[in-house]
Amino acid sequence: MTTETPAHTDPTGPPAVAVVDAQTPGNVGTIARGMKNFGFSDLLLVDPPELYPDGEAYGFAGHAREDVLPNATEITFDELVETYHTVGCTAVTNEDDRGHVRYPFTTPAALADRLSTVAAPTVVVFGREGVGLTNDELARMDEICAIPANPEYPVLNLGQAATITLYELQELALEETQLPDVERTRAPEPLLERCFDAWTGLLREINHPEPKRAKADRMFRRLVGRADPTEGEANTLLGILKRARDRPDRTDETN
Repeated sequence: MTTETPAHTDPTGPPAVAVVDAQTPGNVGTIARGMKNFGFSDLLLVDPPELYPDGEAYGFAGHAREDVLPNATEITFDELVETYHTVGCTAVTNEDDRGHVRYPFTTPAALADRLSTVAAPTVVVFGREGVGLTNDELARMDEICAIPANPEYPVLNLGQAATITLYELQELALEETQLPDVERTRAPEPLLERCFDAWTGLLREINHPEPKRAKADRMFRRLVGRADPTEGEANTLLGILKRARDRPDRTDETN
């Protein structure tokens, strides 16, 4: 960890992540891991605990122990505010504009669009495990961010809150993820029409009440229409409907 003035203040780069006065090294490691997961690299620490290479922080950091954590920068709160466009994270907000310390606020999901328009180096700031950021600290933030949660218990663990927030902001740091970019193609209409015909035939085969068949046909068509099945899914559905209509398990019986 270095105490040099941050050099990574590119206004076009991903936001930095700052943790103020963390009490538990493991939470710092968890935040570093979340940063690594979602493409963030610049970790700033205000009054951090000791982070030993064989300690809890490095143990919780996963692969972030190789770069994010050892390259973290120790910084004062004043330097943080003076150098960056700051976004303070809190679980407790004011309800309206009669109190400006914790209002207005935005959610992490909305914050991604917001920060993409800020032409300045930005940092997302998290506070202590117990009380988060103080009112005095929040009063010096440029923006406030809060995670929507159960009103009966909105306070998250520090590591959890940071991970959720960074997940929502990942588009600011990642150009691609591990998920394949697969284009879903709807089955051709003639194949879907065969499915609809098979459904109609099944209703007739099971003696579904004739006055209700038109409604059942319409319901099935709307259901499949909303689902946008692929060709493979439509073929499977068609096969099941045909098999149900043919009823291969049926034996001729005389009543």
